[in-house]
Amino acid sequence: MVEAAPTRRATNAGPGRLLIAVYILFAIAASSRAGLQIATKFDEAPVAYLLSAAAALIYIVAAVGLARAGHAGRRLALACCSAELVGVVAVGVLSVVDRELFPDETVWSQFGSGYGYIPLVLPLLGLYWLWRTRTGPR
Repeated sequence: MVEAAPTRRATNAGPGRLLIAVYILFAIAASSRAGLQIATKFDEAPVAYLLSAAAALIYIVAAVGLARAGHAGRRLALACCSAELVGVVAVGVLSVVDRELFPDETVWSQFGSGYGYIPLVLPLLGLYWLWRTRTGPR
């Protein structure tokens, strides 16, 4: 008896579409915020504003990776969700421990409290979805 090769579920189907939409929404929000801050008051908190721009870039690339749904897209989304989780935890801890380090908030400050903690939950959902749609035994 020949077993069929395991099929990979698409990351851009079902609940994945909602996840992609949230990533796109956060990409727009973070891009807009960072763009305005960099353009109008960059000298006040350059690190914070550049971190918000980096978060926006990660959200954009993660959305593209999830939407592509192929092997390369999955790897791209995995890298972005992982980097995003490390970033939000690192910036979250630093912003709580030393408030003077970030004179103005970033998207990830205090674990994304300014955005309802969604920046903390989003990479976890992304990683879960990538795990859930993987090939192989469940």
